[in-house]
Amino acid sequence: MSPVYILKRFCFMLVTLFCISIIIFAITMVLPGNLAQVILGEFATDDALRALEEQMGLNLPFYEQYGRWIWGVLHGNFGHALSMDQPILPLLLFRLKNSAILAAFSIVIVTIIAIPLGVFAALRRNSAVDRIIQVSSYIGISVPEFATGSLLIIALAGPVLNLFPSAGYVPFSEDVPKALSHIVLPVMTLVIVLIAHIMRQTRSEMIHVMQSDYVRSARLRGLSNTMVVFKHALRNALMPTITVLALDVGYLIGSVVVIEEVFAYPGIGRLIVYAVTSRDVPLLQATVLTVACVYCLVNFLADLAYGLVNPRIRYHS
Repeated sequence: MSPVYILKRFCFMLVTLFCISIIIFAITMVLPGNLAQVILGEFATDDALRALEEQMGLNLPFYEQYGRWIWGVLHGNFGHALSMDQPILPLLLFRLKNSAILAAFSIVIVTIIAIPLGVFAALRRNSAVDRIIQVSSYIGISVPEFATGSLLIIALAGPVLNLFPSAGYVPFSEDVPKALSHIVLPVMTLVIVLIAHIMRQTRSEMIHVMQSDYVRSARLRGLSNTMVVFKHALRNALMPTITVLALDVGYLIGSVVVIEEVFAYPGIGRLIVYAVTSRDVPLLQATVLTVACVYCLVNFLADLAYGLVNPRIRYHS
């Protein structure tokens, strides 16, 4: 993989984040209401509002306000959460860590289960096992996340079995077994949803690759079926799957609002909802920008992973 390509992709990621930060700041600035009004309340006097606006720089041009904000972000200063009266950065890191725990467990389990199932279904195309796998994936995709989570709570956390807690959170630093028991149901819900996507993607790509000319040539050279599948076909079939996995990581970090609400899990997705409902503009800016950073970083790493999965790929400047 060309170092020039890596550098270009990294610079492109930075430019993308810069553009996203402008969009985020602009959208939050045009939201109904005034930040000074939110802080002082609806009965604040005009003099008090003007004084606070001047103190916070809200009377400055847009580009100056953006410059102050992004300069603070680059120096680790995300501002102050108005609704919670505390610095944003510690709160953001805590919620991001919690969401990352869910994402890590879910992605590892999905990768271990979904990719082998997708390969197996492709190699047994149109068999009874393949049809069962396809039907299961359709069910996993079609059932909403909140329904899957609610069913798991009824089945596994209800009065009959009562195997796991239905909601809440325990830090791993306090009690590892209890912490694991609290994330079992959220992770199971996410795994059920994501397995369907990854499995179908892997199956589709494996079927396409197994029909390609270079796979037929490998068979004609007398290579074993195992060698053909795992050395030649699977590496190429995994390319789109890596992209989907990268997108799923971003989804898991910031978009699992429903899961975090159902299980009362303190992740960053739930924090975004809180920022919106409480009209906490600095908190909303920080959380959305963080999720955007995760998306960009994970996709950058996915590009690098292409060369590791398939060494024949060489990127050139």
